[in-house]
This record gives sequence, structure tokens and C-alpha cells, in this order.
Amino acid sequence: MTQATGRESAHRAAPSCLDRFEEYLRSRRGLSEGTVRGYLADLRTYRDFLAVPDLTAGEVTVAHARRWLAAGTRNGLAKSTIARRRASIRAYSDWLARTGEAPSGIGRIPAPSLPSRLPAVLHVEAAATLLNTARADYDETQAPEELRLWACLELMYGTGARIAEIAAIDVDDLDLSGRFVLLHGKGSKDRVVPLGAPAASALQTWLTAGRPTMASAGRGTTSHALFLGTRGGRWGVRQIRESVHRACINAEITDISPHALRHSAATHLIEGGADLRSVQELLGHSSIATTQRYTHVSVERLKSIYRQAHPRA
Repeated sequence: MTQATGRESAHRAAPSCLDRFEEYLRSRRGLSEGTVRGYLADLRTYRDFLAVPDLTAGEVTVAHARRWLAAGTRNGLAKSTIARRRASIRAYSDWLARTGEAPSGIGRIPAPSLPSRLPAVLHVEAAATLLNTARADYDETQAPEELRLWACLELMYGTGARIAEIAAIDVDDLDLSGRFVLLHGKGSKDRVVPLGAPAASALQTWLTAGRPTMASAGRGTTSHALFLGTRGGRWGVRQIRESVHRACINAEITDISPHALRHSAATHLIEGGADLRSVQELLGHSSIATTQRYTHVSVERLKSIYRQAHPRA
């Protein structure tokens, strides 16, 4: 091998800036896997837009970023997508500055204004119908899959946990005697939240009458996951989401997502008199402003009831 060929091989083997940024995200910032994938997908789109092999400091400029974001707007991308792309390029630019690849971060790219959307929620009666139907389906069939769904719905509504947090719970994260559960939240932030009596009862039944049956289907594999799939492994986010939609259909209520069940739990807590700080801690929100959305939902629902019931509305 010639000296020139050796230099070329070393050059080809060197990690790109994007590769090093991915390593930084995964090892140092504690971001969720979804956030990491989103950042990297946006940056690869930006790289392809510029038609360059890598994103060095010379390619990360305000002018280039504005052109990229403007092109996305012209192509009909949602404002939320444009806002996420802006966050991705700024995070990458800040990283370049911290590592000395660039003299400073990109800064000051005007953020698109996002419409204020109130989260979808179930009425208390609809939530009760959903949970009661899930329990009735298990009582009728005695199937471990129906028991798993009932326990999962009780846990989701009872704690307001995110779907990814539900999927990540291990058996050891439960304290049924003390009625607490440890949730592994965004950014590697754990929190302990209380369990209501219905959720604790459903989970106890699942652990004794349902989980052992599904664990035996693991063909010698072991899993510490609370909720197991049909092959004995961890029940995944996609499967949970599909099961929630099926439960809504069976209960003949509005079809909602698992995240809407989280919204419902938060709204019902506030309507029941819980203070914002407590709800913030329960949901794992980093900002009280996020929790305040649920007060707006409650006010809108109150106004709707008022308009329907008051003779002078």
C-alpha cells in the first residue's frame, strides 16, 4: 500500500460531523430515541438540500438555513415540522460551536408561529365506559390479552403516563403494596407516581393470572417487562397504540390515541380540583406552561355546558 493510498483510507474511515453529532446526542444529552431520530432525519434532509457530503461549519449558515426552511414552507410542510427543523439545525449549530468547529452558533432564525391547539379529551363518563368495557371483556373471555389491555388502560388513565413510559415499565418498577409506580420519562428523567385502587387491582390480577401465561410463551427467553407480548417479549408502543384503538371501538366511544387518554387524565384531575404543580409533577412536564393547557380545556368545556344549559347564555 502506498503512502497516498493509506492517507485516503484513513480519510474515508474518519467519522463525519453528523456521525459525531449522533454520538454526542446518544451519549451525552439523554434525549429520547424519537428526538434523536428526528434531529438526524432533519439534518440529513438539510444536507441533501445543500447537496453536500457532510455538514461542516461552512454549510451551517443563517442564509442556507433560511433557504431550507423557506423551501419546506413552499412545499406545504406543516408549521410544526418547520419549527422542528429549525430546532434541529440550531442544536447542530450549537454543537459545532461547542466543539470548536464553528466560531459561534447560528442563532436567530425566526420561529414560525404555531396555532394553539387544545388537546382532545374524553368526558369522565366515556373514560369510565372504556375501562368498564375492557374489564367486562376480560371477565367474559378470561383471555390474558384482554386482561393485559384492561390493566394497561387502568394504568394509563390512572397515572397519565406517556405510551413509551408504559411500554418501558418493568415488574420491579411497581410497588403494589404502597401503590406507586416508577416511570422512566423523557430525557432519562424518572418519577414516582401514585396508583389508584382500580389500577392496582387490575395490575395485581395481571401479574397473577395473565403475565405468567404470556411469559411461558417466551420459549426460554426472559423479560423483566411488566407488559408482555404474545411471544413473551416486551409489549411494544405500536401494539399498545393499536390495542387502545381497538378498545375504543369495543366500548363504542370516540376513537382516541393513547396520548389523548393522558390528556383526559390531566383534564379530569384539574376539573376535580388538583393544583397545577401537582399535575405537572404527575405528568412529568418540564414546564408549567405545558400543564396549563389543560386549564384551557376545562374552561372551554365549562363554556360549552354553560351555553347549552343557561337560559341567558
